[in-house]
Amino acid sequence: MAGSGLPSLGRVKLTDLAPAEGLPSDSYKLSVSTLTQSLAQYSAAIIQFPMSDGALLRASLDSARLYFQQKASYPSADMIHSNDPHDWCKTSGYYADPQLWQETYDYRPGLTPSEANSTMEFTPAGLPDIFSLLGKAARDILDAISFYLNLRSSPFSEILNNVPLRTQEISSSVLSVCCHARSSFQGAQHHNFATQEDAQLVMFSDHEHQVDKSLISLVKSDKAGLHIKDFQGRWVLVDGDLGPQEAIVYPGLALYQATAGYVNPALHRTEIGNLQNNFFGRCSLAFKLMPKSMTSLSSSEMRAAGHGVEAQFQLPVPVDDFMQRSHPTDQLFNRQNNVQSFNFNATQDGSMKPLIRRRKNDSRTKPLPPSKRLRLDAQRVLKERVQDIADKKGLKLRFCNLKECENHILSLDSPCASIRMEIGWPPGVPFVHPHDLPNKAKIGFLEAYEPGWTATHHDMELSLTEPGQASQPPSN
Repeated sequence: MAGSGLPSLGRVKLTDLAPAEGLPSDSYKLSVSTLTQSLAQYSAAIIQFPMSDGALLRASLDSARLYFQQKASYPSADMIHSNDPHDWCKTSGYYADPQLWQETYDYRPGLTPSEANSTMEFTPAGLPDIFSLLGKAARDILDAISFYLNLRSSPFSEILNNVPLRTQEISSSVLSVCCHARSSFQGAQHHNFATQEDAQLVMFSDHEHQVDKSLISLVKSDKAGLHIKDFQGRWVLVDGDLGPQEAIVYPGLALYQATAGYVNPALHRTEIGNLQNNFFGRCSLAFKLMPKSMTSLSSSEMRAAGHGVEAQFQLPVPVDDFMQRSHPTDQLFNRQNNVQSFNFNATQDGSMKPLIRRRKNDSRTKPLPPSKRLRLDAQRVLKERVQDIADKKGLKLRFCNLKECENHILSLDSPCASIRMEIGWPPGVPFVHPHDLPNKAKIGFLEAYEPGWTATHHDMELSLTEPGQASQPPSN
């Protein structure tokens, strides 16, 4: 990957990511490839807005600086709180966290900010326009990732808010106007440094790193300081050379869950040690595209597109439960191993296919164990034959859970009975993604859909172990 990787964060024009009817243009395919390659290597990319939108972003940041500067040196008690996971879709208005040396104004359409007093308060300007601008960009970026993963158009629309919002609908997505370390904020008293050496000891905010629970996050700041960990485990300053119309995009935990772990969330932290003598601190606009609270995060779209789904992603997760529980980042994923799952390139015919599959099927590599060869054959036949049958019949493949389907195949009125009959699914084989079938069921699947395929022809033992267990190659 090092030889074909990007030397720095990928830069993509937002106008090139806008979907259009018909075949994808060369500029669209190139932009999607650059975007996803950058997300694979750096967990972030740079989005270039049109010049007119850049002026709007700059004006909003100027307004944010003035807004925070007119706030009290120390907020009232009811304005001080840290992020409570139970309020993930209810935050609105101003609040502060002195421990993190951070102030925030959340703009959430459909929810009127509650003020501490009855007087009208000056708020950051242009928030509805910025919310609309960044929200549209986030959805275009999400669709570009979906195109790359070979999902259907707008596969996540069911878990997103309506556009525009309906009557009495409150947005789950939020635009956060943030300020770190303004000099007049008394939270700075916790960070007074006697020497330059002391300042280096507290270079970042108290949390070593954070992970957004969003699908997509877009951030525009007036000063550099956002660090994101790349796939090699190095912290990279991602906003060090942004132009006035450029912003950073990175994926969050909700997208990681919805894509069954194929898109890693970004670990990020904000540098504050270089703001000691800065009057306004560091201001930023952060838009988070969030799923609706009453929906579920499911990997069904990934299964329908032919992707293998691991056991931990098999069952749908209610969004509200997902947002309220903690997610230890050291248990979520292994960057070194998972980066290839999102490392795709555009082929000459314009299709998107993962490099890792080409490497697995490369005849120059050492022979694969029988169980692994069996799994690859099953995935190939699913894409080349079964998906073709379903497409011609206008059917959408939505596979069952293995444990549930063991009972389905014994009943004529089960949820998957009709589609199994329509596509000629072999009797006795559970209607689950072939990647997740037991090895003997994989053999039945292959023999049904690929005439002439037999286990003995492929030098495979009939007593293959189940997935997850080691399989010994046949002796010479």
